[in-house]
Amino acid sequence: MITRKLFLHFPKCETEKPIVYHLVKDYRLIINIFRAKVTPDEEGYLVLDVTGEEADIERGMEFVKGFDVTIDPVNKGVRWNQERCTHCGNCLGHCPTHALRLGDAAARTLVFVEEACIECLSCLGNCPFGACSSAF
Repeated sequence: MITRKLFLHFPKCETEKPIVYHLVKDYRLIINIFRAKVTPDEEGYLVLDVTGEEADIERGMEFVKGFDVTIDPVNKGVRWNQERCTHCGNCLGHCPTHALRLGDAAARTLVFVEEACIECLSCLGNCPFGACSSAF
């Protein structure tokens, strides 16, 4: 069993279809949805973990692509801009999974570990310098 974190973009015509249901039922995948949004223009965004056998995940993603859904394994819903970060540490106490953490305690520099991020968005409101942002 493996887990992949994916960022999906659904075009307007596909947001009302039970695509995630079929991933669970037909492809035996475990889905953990971190964030989901349907915009006023009816486009959909979804950040999720997909867990299962690699072959089942691949077949499931081919199924999803058949709906013109864009799958991006690199893009995440939360972004950290290292250049804007002043390493003040204000975010550290608000990140429940420690995705934002001290990378070098002696130098007091922060790092962002995307794999640990659960898209809770606590960092957005707690960063006084706007180093954290949302993709949607």
